[in-house]
Amino acid sequence: MSVTEGMFAEVFTACAGATVLTAWAVALKLGPFLVGVMTALPFFAQFVQFPAAWLTGGFGHRRVALAAVCLSRLVMFPLALVPWLDWGLVATQRLLLAIAGASAVLGVVGNNAWVAWMGELVPHAVRGRFFGRRTALTTLAGTVVSLAAGGLMDRLRPDGGVGVALPLLALVGCGIGIITTLLMALQHDPAPPGPLPARAMQAALQPLKDVRVRGVLVYQVAWNAAVGVSAPFFALHSLQNLQMTFVLMALHAAAVAAVRILTVPWWGQVIDRVGAQPVLLGCSLGIGVIPALWLLPSADCLWPLVFDAVLAGALWGGHALAIFALPLTVAPREGRPFYLAAFATAGGLAYTAAAALGGGIAARLPATFTLGGLPWVNLHVLFVLSSVARLAAALLVTHVDEPGARPVRSLGALLPRWLTRPAFDTALARSRARAPRR
Repeated sequence: MSVTEGMFAEVFTACAGATVLTAWAVALKLGPFLVGVMTALPFFAQFVQFPAAWLTGGFGHRRVALAAVCLSRLVMFPLALVPWLDWGLVATQRLLLAIAGASAVLGVVGNNAWVAWMGELVPHAVRGRFFGRRTALTTLAGTVVSLAAGGLMDRLRPDGGVGVALPLLALVGCGIGIITTLLMALQHDPAPPGPLPARAMQAALQPLKDVRVRGVLVYQVAWNAAVGVSAPFFALHSLQNLQMTFVLMALHAAAVAAVRILTVPWWGQVIDRVGAQPVLLGCSLGIGVIPALWLLPSADCLWPLVFDAVLAGALWGGHALAIFALPLTVAPREGRPFYLAAFATAGGLAYTAAAALGGGIAARLPATFTLGGLPWVNLHVLFVLSSVARLAAALLVTHVDEPGARPVRSLGALLPRWLTRPAFDTALARSRARAPRR
């Protein structure tokens, strides 16, 4: 039931996720700053994580997840009525931002309960393999629907205004939200609701006192800030500067998903074998290169995005599994929702601040300019900043202590044994000893 529900959840994301919201923003003529704010709303909404943890602990994982997830998807319904609402451009822009914000807040509450629920439902020994398989199947479902949604938006894309495709996708997303709620209702919760914490503030501060947790918190802040500088603007760059159609964007996403489907099950096995910390370090370092790759493509030369598809598909899948498994491992069973809230809040607020900063920087830079004899656009600056910041944040993983894992404390330890200096010297000496004497 969890796998099937996840596949339908990806269908909802394809109908009302970041790409479709960016299409709404372009249709309603939102500038770069407001696009950054809108796409950062799911991360800014992390400030409700601690109230969500309080609700989860008192009313139960299953109840809170069912109610919050259902409402977070049904709240999209007013967007389906936009063609019949003669409110004017400014009022419609405000409606879009309000709906995106409400969906983000409700989604945070539901996700806190769902992650804690899965921590109880899925045993630690098979967690990596299970979620690796689940991610592969859900990604496949999301890819197929994203291609269909991209084709629909291109086919029904008007010269100006919202058109028909976007409201239709919002309506389909609401219907899918009902289906996912019914599928979640068929799953049981092995942990019954407990009493509401008498000292909520003390429970909320407990994660900050845990030495083992602080390393993960520091990484979450640095990493999400590094990603937030550029992440909200890749779709905008694709539409406005690279002049990609929605089908092309969906094909690129499909290529990323295909690589992810092939690699995620393997990442799950690696996490079960050596732990999440080594996987998180390796994937973070590789992902640090990805924003710089977006300096290469142009409107008449898109083939460099092939490298992005391969790296993003292989590395983001491993990163997602590792950053999902690591908090569940370092957080104790008692009070786990508050630990999860601390991780999500720290990362979400850092992402939001960085996204707003990135939007402000892009708004103040000229749309196009020349640097080093090469043509640049304002978003290129954000990609460079993000790449450098991601590489720096990745090094913080070496300070994370994961119980039961085989932690990696240096970059050299990530290299294959035959590339390390002692192994290389030994192999060289053996080859010389076997070489015929002349």
